[in-house]
Amino acid sequence: MTIKLIAIGKTDNKQLLQLMDDYQKRLGFYIKFSLEIIPDIKNAKNLSEDLQKQKEGELIIKKLSNTDVLILLDENGKQFTSVGFSGYLQKHMNSGIKQLVFVIGGPYGFSDAIYQKANGKISLSKMTFSHQMIRLFFIEQLYRGFTILRNEPYHHR
Repeated sequence: MTIKLIAIGKTDNKQLLQLMDDYQKRLGFYIKFSLEIIPDIKNAKNLSEDLQKQKEGELIIKKLSNTDVLILLDENGKQFTSVGFSGYLQKHMNSGIKQLVFVIGGPYGFSDAIYQKANGKISLSKMTFSHQMIRLFFIEQLYRGFTILRNEPYHHR
């Protein structure tokens, strides 16, 4: 299985980019992982929230294949402990799927078309974080999940 994270908009903060790169390298010891960035929609200021979500949704759908399992990072999704999330990952690996795709939406969330296509939703917190920071938090949690599955000392119970 491979894991892909799709996110809208680039990350400008060099420290965040360095940390994300560090965790992506660490993840490479456990699973094939990729991060795909969809550029911000041009002239988004002139679009309604719904139109912006629709355009972002169309770009997200272009990045997916028919066999992908799509999980949205959504504030109304299921919340896990780190150990629970590791079990969630294991369940998907055991299911025989080829690619598990997580998506961080734009500033207004996801279009109806994306919600309809999704196989699930998870939430990292009830708090709101910047879209740039969520990328780092999610990649770190993926890494933590795999260290938990391997009983490695990174996560303390």
